[in-house]
Amino acid sequence: MESALTVENRDLLAPHTLLFDWHGTLADTHDAMFSAMEEMLPQLEDLGLVERLLPEADCATSDDARLVRYIRIFRRLHPRILAERRVSRTDIFNAIFGDDREAKRIAHEAYNACYRRHFGEVKPYQQGVRAYLEAIGKLGIRRVIATNRSREFLEKEMALLGWDDLFDAIVCADDLTRYKPDPEMILRAVEKVGVAPDRHVWYVGDGKTDMVTANNAGVAPVFFNGSGWEDDKIRSWFRKPARPEAILHSFEELMGTLAGLDHPPGEFAARVAEVRPEPYPAPKPPEPRQEADWHPAVAKLIRPRVILFDWHATLVDTLDAMYHAVDDMLPEFDSLGLTERMMTPEDSKTPEDARLVAYVREFARLHPKVRADRKISRTDIFEVLFGEDQAAKKVAHEAFNRHYRTHYGEVKSFEPKVSQMLASLRNLGIQVGVITNRDSEFFQHELDCVEDTGWRHLFDTTVCGDDVEHRKPHPDQLLLAAEKLHYPADPSVWYVGDSTTDIIAAKTAGMTAVFFNGAQWDLPWLEKIFPGTHRHPHKPDVVVNDFSEFWALVLACEVGPAG
Repeated sequence: MESALTVENRDLLAPHTLLFDWHGTLADTHDAMFSAMEEMLPQLEDLGLVERLLPEADCATSDDARLVRYIRIFRRLHPRILAERRVSRTDIFNAIFGDDREAKRIAHEAYNACYRRHFGEVKPYQQGVRAYLEAIGKLGIRRVIATNRSREFLEKEMALLGWDDLFDAIVCADDLTRYKPDPEMILRAVEKVGVAPDRHVWYVGDGKTDMVTANNAGVAPVFFNGSGWEDDKIRSWFRKPARPEAILHSFEELMGTLAGLDHPPGEFAARVAEVRPEPYPAPKPPEPRQEADWHPAVAKLIRPRVILFDWHATLVDTLDAMYHAVDDMLPEFDSLGLTERMMTPEDSKTPEDARLVAYVREFARLHPKVRADRKISRTDIFEVLFGEDQAAKKVAHEAFNRHYRTHYGEVKSFEPKVSQMLASLRNLGIQVGVITNRDSEFFQHELDCVEDTGWRHLFDTTVCGDDVEHRKPHPDQLLLAAEKLHYPADPSVWYVGDSTTDIIAAKTAGMTAVFFNGAQWDLPWLEKIFPGTHRHPHKPDVVVNDFSEFWALVLACEVGPAG
């Protein structure tokens, strides 16, 4: 496109000053930024920030609510954010902490400490940025950087790019008392170049926070869409009059927009056509994430008469206690005689499993990536480590329980309105139960304390790990649940769980296996953990990413043909 898409009825005014955000607008520092974020987020508990995450009900958008939930549970960025690489750390902190300035200050400081180990990986956000900035200078337009980046990092990144000579002023987070979206940054920037904060000043940035900051300061917000968002999606983020006045998809579009404002002659120090460089291509949007679209035709699923759920990481979040207990027990493997009973790495199902086995053998603790991901249950960990050695797994579960006793107690609903969904299933005439490898001692306590009032009234049956001889992935627990409900173990019984062991148990029991993809694995990863080989034949019948998808699936089957 030749010029930007104006999204308001008012016209843009010719700028005498352009303020630029840094990351995601002028420079690409995604590799370093996301590495630092992934290092910082597992520290949230130690920083006292988990309890300061914004309640999901208070989030501005459903996407923000999902981000808060994912970070609360897994202490990681949502995989879609990592795949798309479009969102800045400032937007992330504003989404998850809202107006809690102290929480954001602590988060930014922790981020900077991590970024120190990664910064330096920087390149122009698109080809030709320097040529375009030089052309803007020849037009007599002031060029200013206004960024939440610390000066320590910004000046070194500018030097690496050779851009030290391109700007009339720089304002960094170190110069301020408040981060964006507070207008202090922009007001300080215009003060530095001696102009008033009006709509002849544009703030060009790639984030929602940048646009809010510009509006708060009274300058023109211009959205740089180098990440390739759909224009309608960008508009949906803002309420009038806070929307950007223009959406730019490249620096070539910026020059085209300035050319459209180059009237009457003399508006700028030179004609745009005289200084405009040869066009450079727009930034390429990121490759789309391969979503876990594993939904067969609903007609192939048997209408559910009984739905059994896994507990941990499906209905509820007890990850903190679970990982603390695993951390405590692994150093005891030698004294428990478990080290020599672990599988050999070469016998593992996947390369990732092999690395976990090798790491636990050598260091008697979880691999840092497993610990950071927080996506694998203790049952799956024991399956990876011990395979078919049931006696070893029994010893490991007993050791885990001993340590879990010192950590368990706090339990949260995995998603909002899970209890309403469970009640609604029963209103449809579906019997509902829980199957968990957790011992009854712990499960009964958690069942009574979740959401303060407890969920005991929501289930027709429960089966715990110590109710049977063999825990999942053996089918004993699922078969016992069907027996307690006086219902045959057939595909009209659905088992919903988040782990490979859940799927193996369901398929072995002859039930419909529903994989709850709360960890948001992408399609390539699901195909890796469910390869469908002779050695590992069990695959889910359906994958759902959240309970809204699950509810829609149930309703579709309710009106579909009976099995």
